[in-house]
Amino acid sequence: DSPLRDWYWWRPARPGTVPGLPGSEPNNWESFFSGPTWTFDERSGEYYLHLFARKQPDLNWENPEVRQAVYAMMRWWLDRGVDGFRMDVINLISKDPRLPDGKVGPSGLGDGFPFYGCGPRMHEFLQEMHREVFAPHPGRLLTIGEMPGVGIDDARRATDPRNRELDVVFQFEHVGLDHGPHGKWWPRRARVEELVATFCRWQTGLAPHGWNSLYWGNHDQPRVVSRFGNDREHRVASATALATILHLQQGTPFVYQGEEIGMANAPFSSIEDFRDIESLNHFATATARGIPPEEVLAGMRPASRDNARTPMQWSAAPHAGFTTGTPWIDVNPDHREVNVEAQRGVPGSVLEHYRSLVALRRTDDVVVHGSFEHLPTEHPEVFAFARRLGQDWLCVVANLSDESRDVRLARDLAARELVLRNATGPLGPLAPWEVRVHRGAGPLPTPSGS
Repeated sequence: DSPLRDWYWWRPARPGTVPGLPGSEPNNWESFFSGPTWTFDERSGEYYLHLFARKQPDLNWENPEVRQAVYAMMRWWLDRGVDGFRMDVINLISKDPRLPDGKVGPSGLGDGFPFYGCGPRMHEFLQEMHREVFAPHPGRLLTIGEMPGVGIDDARRATDPRNRELDVVFQFEHVGLDHGPHGKWWPRRARVEELVATFCRWQTGLAPHGWNSLYWGNHDQPRVVSRFGNDREHRVASATALATILHLQQGTPFVYQGEEIGMANAPFSSIEDFRDIESLNHFATATARGIPPEEVLAGMRPASRDNARTPMQWSAAPHAGFTTGTPWIDVNPDHREVNVEAQRGVPGSVLEHYRSLVALRRTDDVVVHGSFEHLPTEHPEVFAFARRLGQDWLCVVANLSDESRDVRLARDLAARELVLRNATGPLGPLAPWEVRVHRGAGPLPTPSGS
C-alpha cells in the first residue's frame, strides 16, 4: 500500500501456480547474476523484478514520478559541480510492458534481453533526460551511457548530437568476442581478424553522426593484457601495442586503473579467492547443475570481473602499497615486479608508453579530429589504419601476434617520420606485438597487394 509501490515492477504469480514456488515467477527471464529475475515478497504476495541482484530492484521508468525523481537527483549532483555522468546499463530502462517469456537457454531459464535491451521507449526517455537535465548546461557536461548489447544503429542514434541524447556510449561487441557458444563462462581466444572487423565496423558505423568510446577494460572486464595480449613472453609489448591501436582510433579513450602499467589477471586457485556476486552465483548454480567444480573454475578464472578488482599495484610493498590494512580481495602476487614505482620514468615501460599516447592525442589534431581508414595487409594478424585530417595523416601498423611479420606497408613507411614505437633497434620486420606510428602529408603509401 506504499505510494511508491508503482516505482518498481510488481507482478502476481503465473496463473495456476503456487506463489513462491519454483516456476511460479511471472515470466522465465534469467538474471545477469544467475537465477530468476523475480523474487517473491511474502507480505504482498507478489514478485518484484530485478535484472541483476535481488537487492537491486528495477525502477519502473514507465512511471513519470520515477523519471522526475531521477532527474532531480542528477540536478542535485550538477549543483555540486560534477562534470557529467556515466550511466550504468542505461539501455535497459525501457521494458516491453507485456513481459513475455524469453527463449530458454542451457540454464533452463529464458533470455529476456530482446524485451528490455534498447527497449521501446529508451530513446524517448534519454531525450527527456537531456531536456530536463543536460540542456541547461551546454558544452559543460560529458554524458556516457553504458549499453550492453547495443547495435550500431541505436548507438548512432543515441550519440548523434541532433537527437539530443548522450555524448558517448559504451558498446560491448569487442569485449564479447572471446565468449564461447554458451556465454562468458566458456571463453575462447578471440582472433585478431575478429577484433579488427569489429573496430572497423564501429569506426565507420558511427561516423559522421555519432561518437565512439575507446576502451579495453573497466570494473566489469578481465585484464586486457591477459585477455587479448600475451601476459607471459610479451607482456610489455602486447600491453603497449593494444594500448596504441585503441587510443589512436577516432573517439574518446578511457583508461581503467592498472591498465596503464599492464596489470594482468589474478591467479585465482579456488572459489574462496573470488568475491564478485556474479562469479559466486554462477559457481553455485553451475555446480548445482552437476558441472564439476574445477571445470566451472576453469571458465571463471579468465572471465571473472574479480580480475579487474584486485588492488592497484603502486609498489612492491606489502599489499602493493594500496593499503596498510587488509584489502577486500588478495593483491596479485606479480605486484613485486609490475607496479607504478618500477615503471615511472623508465623508457619503454607500459606506463611511459601510455603517457606518450596521451601526449600525442593532446598535441596532434589528426588523432582527435581525423577520419579513420582501415589499411588491409597481407597478414591477418596485422592491424593497420590511417587517420587523416586534410593533407596530414598518421599511420598505425601493429603486429598483434607472437610471431614476426614482414609487412610491405611497414617497409614502405620506413622513410616517413616515426612518431611512436614500442620496440627498439633498426626498422625491419615487425617483431611480435610491435607497433609503429608514422606521420606524413599528402598521399599515403599503399603498396600494391596490401
